[in-house]
Amino acid sequence: MFEKRQLDQAFQDAAVLPLSASSRYALFSDCHRGNGLTGDNFLKNQHLYAAALRYYYENDFTYIELGDGDELWENRSFSSIKEAHASTFQMLARFYEDQRLYLLYGNHDMSKRSRGFSMQCNSFHPCITCRKEPLFPGIRFHSGLVLKNQEPGPDLYLTHGHQADFLNSVLWRQARFLVRYLWSPLERVGFLDPSDPSRKNKKKERIEKSLSGWAKANQCILIAGHTHRPVLEASSCYYNTGSCVRPGYITCIEISQLTATLIKWTIGIRTDLSLSVSREILAGPVSLKDGGCFPGAPAAAPMQKDL
Repeated sequence: MFEKRQLDQAFQDAAVLPLSASSRYALFSDCHRGNGLTGDNFLKNQHLYAAALRYYYENDFTYIELGDGDELWENRSFSSIKEAHASTFQMLARFYEDQRLYLLYGNHDMSKRSRGFSMQCNSFHPCITCRKEPLFPGIRFHSGLVLKNQEPGPDLYLTHGHQADFLNSVLWRQARFLVRYLWSPLERVGFLDPSDPSRKNKKKERIEKSLSGWAKANQCILIAGHTHRPVLEASSCYYNTGSCVRPGYITCIEISQLTATLIKWTIGIRTDLSLSVSREILAGPVSLKDGGCFPGAPAAAPMQKDL
């Protein structure tokens, strides 16, 4: 099956990071940072994302992005994305400087796998009047990443998840052409992109089933994005971070003290009716010592899958 072949390939020579009681990882996916114009789906949640980044930086988390961080199907130029979201990249550059940043590529930013793309990440302008500053000099973009469990329990395999989606993996160039020149312009006037897996429940379920099956066969926990549907269940070998482009909230998965927790960042209202950024637990924490679909896994808190 093409899914197995694609997923196996994603983890060939994958970088390995330790997973221990002292590890702290924040897993995000599908930010789809754009050029700041009307088609930029990241714009509506950029302030929530900025607050989350600040929280994870100040609390010593390592930031891992599981692909589709930048919208490079609709936008040919990465420079325009850096310029539109300079403050976001300024914070990500701080993570990178502290060696706490790992970026994977997905189908919408597949061009990051080329060596030439890394050259575009050496520097950026944090504001119009500033001179160039280092961004991610020498960065390597990954197709997969492994968190190696230092305790008895499954390892965590991280990838974008498009490998289980034929159109967006095997035929990604054709899909990019259709999105860039057909569906992106039509979407601006109200039509929906039929290639987008986040809008089709049956397609999501098929992709999730394939990803879960691969994880069971490889006796690991697979954490992905791509479908935009957050998933965290102790009885499953498959978790999903969700996305940063849903109206009014973003989701991510925190790994801390050998547990996984699904987090929702949204706008809250204080008792004095002022607005604030709110961090809510959607599901978990799930133990990673014997977690996932393996015997002895503790039950997770219930969650709403289609938010």
